[in-house]
Amino acid sequence: MTNADAMDDACREAAELISHADSLLVTAGAGIGIDSGLPDFRGDNGFWQAYPALGKLGMRFYEIANPNAFLTMPEVAWGFYGHRLQLYRATVPHEGFTQLLRLVRKMPNGCFVFTSNVDGQFQKAGFAAERMVECHGSIHHLQCMNGCGRPPWPAEGFEPVVDTGNCRLLSTLPSCPACGGLARPHILMFGDWDWDSRHAERQQARLQTWLARAKRPVVIEIGAGTAIPTVRYFGEAAGCPLIRLNPMECAVGMARDIGIPLGALEGITRITGALLP
Repeated sequence: MTNADAMDDACREAAELISHADSLLVTAGAGIGIDSGLPDFRGDNGFWQAYPALGKLGMRFYEIANPNAFLTMPEVAWGFYGHRLQLYRATVPHEGFTQLLRLVRKMPNGCFVFTSNVDGQFQKAGFAAERMVECHGSIHHLQCMNGCGRPPWPAEGFEPVVDTGNCRLLSTLPSCPACGGLARPHILMFGDWDWDSRHAERQQARLQTWLARAKRPVVIEIGAGTAIPTVRYFGEAAGCPLIRLNPMECAVGMARDIGIPLGALEGITRITGALLP
């Protein structure tokens, strides 16, 4: 059997598994956004290629994706996150999101999304916000650096102007509407003890209620790697069959699970093509 034949068989097996499911738990990491043109920071070189100004400074991803950066260099920190906010606002989700949405709309219990992505692409593609866990938060919301008690608020009124060549925010730094202190993205960063987790906890509670109603759930994990394995661990702990789409790290640990070495768009297209008219 050739590799192509094995791939076809795996996609058909995944389609068969989904055809018997009453609900789909979609777990997703950064890899799902690559086909939409979003950068994937794999190692320092990949990060520095996306943000050469930070490469010149020798800053690593974990140093800029850190609340301390907002205290010591807020214009640079907001240069990075302001650019990302602009990028995510402008990005159009790839066709795989639409195909997945068409698929889950046919299921009795629908779907729930668990993602470490902060880009809001699932919501933009039409997935219900009330059936979403953003375990690392969302760049489309802000929170107060002072911890004044103000709940996170939408970032809709913040229009960052960024000098991308130097990765610096040129416009006014965003501030808390309650206390006037510096605002930061509502994202769980490295070394972050002050992230406001209340919204994520409410999302998690809704997910557990949904899972309790599911009779034949299947997990489809898309683009979730092992470097920060939050998404992988959650899907594996769900206790139901798992389909893993990952071009580099698709190995699975249980015989009932299916690993497919494909990216998001191609993998979703081939699986749903076997199910949808």
